[in-house]
Order: sequence, then C-alpha cells, then structure tokens
Amino acid sequence: MNQELGLKVLGQIMDWNDECAREEFAWLGLMARLKYDSYQDFQAGMRFIESLATWLQQFQPDERAAAYDFVRHSLVYIGPAEMNHLVERFYPKTVRQHLTRKVAKQRNIPPYLVLAKAADSIDRLRRQTLFIGLSDGARLDTIRHTNAGLLSNEQFLQSTQVDIEKWKELLEDLREDLGDNSVQFRLIYLIDDFVGTGTSLLRHDKKKRNWKGKLIRFMNSAKVAHESLGSNGLFADDCELCIHHHIASSAAVKALNIRLKSAIKTPAIGCYRTPDLSFGMTLPREFPINAVDGKNEEFLRLTKIYYDPSIRTRHTDVGGVTHLELGYGGCALPLVLGHNTPNNSVSLLWAETDGGGIDGDQVPAMRPLFRRRQRHV
Repeated sequence: MNQELGLKVLGQIMDWNDECAREEFAWLGLMARLKYDSYQDFQAGMRFIESLATWLQQFQPDERAAAYDFVRHSLVYIGPAEMNHLVERFYPKTVRQHLTRKVAKQRNIPPYLVLAKAADSIDRLRRQTLFIGLSDGARLDTIRHTNAGLLSNEQFLQSTQVDIEKWKELLEDLREDLGDNSVQFRLIYLIDDFVGTGTSLLRHDKKKRNWKGKLIRFMNSAKVAHESLGSNGLFADDCELCIHHHIASSAAVKALNIRLKSAIKTPAIGCYRTPDLSFGMTLPREFPINAVDGKNEEFLRLTKIYYDPSIRTRHTDVGGVTHLELGYGGCALPLVLGHNTPNNSVSLLWAETDGGGIDGDQVPAMRPLFRRRQRHV
C-alpha cells in the first residue's frame, strides 16, 4: 500500500472531514518520513501509515479518536538518529570525565589540570578499561567506531559470559599494549540501551532468597576468572565496576540505586565498591501515561478493554505485575525505540495475539502498532 492510499483509508477509518484530513495527513506524512517509517520491526511491505490504519481498526469507531490522540500527543519515538547521538556521547560525556576524576584523585591534582600534567596516566587508564555489552542494544560497534584511535577492539566484549581463555587473551593483549607484565584492568563498563524496571539487571528472588540478573551472572563469571589467574589476575585492587544505560526510566534509576546498596555486600571482582550508575538520558517522572491524574483516561480504559492475558508468561511475572495492560512491571510507558519496542511500554503498542476465549470470556486479538521482537518465546 502506498502512502497516499494508506492516508485515504486512514481518513475513512477516522471519519475525518476534509479540513481535518488535510491537517492530519500533513502531520502524519511528515512524522512517517522523519521518524516512524524507520522502525526496524515493521513487517515486509508495511510502514507506519499502514500499521496505524490496521491498529486503529481493532477499536470501536467511537474509541478511535482516543487511540489516535494518544499517538498524536503522548507517544515518544526515539529513532536511530537520537539513539546514535546518545551512544556517541557516551565516551566523551561519561567515560572521559570518569577517567579524569580518577586520575586527578590518584595524582592529587585538580581535574582541570589532568590533561596538562597527567595525559600519560589518562592514556594508560583508558587502556585498562573494558566495555562489555549486556545486550545487542549496547551498540558497542558504534562506541568503538566513533572512538577509533582512543579505544581498541581488545577492550570490547559482546557478552558478560566469557570463558577463561578469552579473559587470558584480554589480559595478555593489555600487558602487551602497555609493556607491563603486571598491569591489570581498573575500570569496567557494563552497557545496555534501555532500563525500565532494572529487574533484568538485578533483582531479588524472594523464594530462593538470592540475587539474580545480568549483573550477578557477570560478577560470578568474572570472579571465577580473576581467582583462576592467581594474585596477579585480571582486576586491580582499586578496580571499579560501572553500569551505563543509554536511556532509563526515573523509576528504574531509583530502584537500581536501592537494590545495589542492598545487594553488593560481598566481594566481587576484587572490590567491595557499589557499582557506579550512569545514564545517557533519564525519562521524567511524569512520563508514564498514568502518572498524572485525569490525563490519558480514555486510552487507559482501552488498555483494559483490549487486553489479551495470553501475553503473560513466567518471564513477565518477574516484573512483579501479572496483568500487563500497562506493560512489563506496570511501567505504563508511551515509548518506542527505533530498533524495538520495550515491553515496559503499554501493551497496546507492541502486543500481538490471536485472541479467543478464556474461561468462557471472549478475549480480543491484540494488534500492534509497533510490533515487538520478543526476547523470550
């Protein structure tokens, strides 16, 4: 379907008069070209206008205005250009400043004098830094390419699960580059694209009474490798672990700070320090669509009416919410990322089901506006 035909169909679905149609078509055409058509998980032959028309048809005619108003005024789309900007500023805004502060403290000089009096220390510490991706969204390739000449390929790992041989190889490369057979890593960055609740990174299992998540898996893996390499192993005594997300919800920032203080009470990778958190962008507290009383009431009602419980799984239960009309963890985010839609967003944006009957009740099929690529099947 070409865009002109798609807009015509959309106008009929919404029952717009000529004046309203001209105004909305101009906005839709602009936003489709500039942003929404870049979404990577549209099905073959479909783009935003066609997807919007299909999505709106699942609602009753008198409900479509509320659904469209949500898209028009509440939806936030972070596309490839915006995400690349956040990724590209990660090193100069976050890492370089961290290196400067660390060297300034070590040399007992003000941070503004570091480049003038301790540039060699900055270079050495930068090479003693590892960058590890927590998912494909970490964009390590972009970080590496935009900092060519400063960071080397031997400083990047695509996964937190690393075998002993790979750790040995990383350490050998570090010592060869710096010409020092005793040098160790002093700074580690775990990187991901988005955090909505923080449960994937770190959560407490009340039944098993232990901590779980990507952070714990990394710490256990790194600790085994560090101990296997002896006293002169991977990590220096003053090694720091940093966790960076390009985008974070305000709720996740608060939750992670609380969990980290509770969880990190035992030695990990050679240090007792609580990992340092950093974020490329933090979404405002009023960002969830249910954060402000009286706002989005009509659309919130639709999230309950057009909800299929089949999207619930044992993986979504980890978020602490079993009814997912507002998304994983009940986050209620109106957010779409250009490479995928977070399941923390309201489920009407991303869920796709066949509907049917459950316990004698008829359940509607859910049609996604931005189809989500699920990590767990």
